[in-house]
Amino acid sequence: MIIAWRRLLAQHAAAWCALERELSERHDLGPSEFEVLDRMVEAGRDKYRVQELADCVHLSQSALSRLVARLEKAGLVSRDMCPSDRRGVFVCITSEGRARHAAALPTHRAVLSAILPSA
Repeated sequence: MIIAWRRLLAQHAAAWCALERELSERHDLGPSEFEVLDRMVEAGRDKYRVQELADCVHLSQSALSRLVARLEKAGLVSRDMCPSDRRGVFVCITSEGRARHAAALPTHRAVLSAILPSA
């Protein structure tokens, strides 16, 4: 069991480092930033609540808030207040965010294909 666990950790680290290098160099995105954009595009929804995104990308709400602030500064997402709940914040992907995601998607998938065994 411990050997399998360590293999999993090593595989994750290799994939993460490769994604970080390739996405950063080619598309000025980190793996977590790409994952947020990918989830938003994949879902086909115009907006997500911050907590929903935090849950699906496995980040704390505070870490996701910082990530969203970086994406917003880059023009890839915008934030809107929830009209029915003043505490609620929606994250909306912009057309620039969709374009950056589309450009980065082949890089992301190629890195994963090179590192992870086919399922």
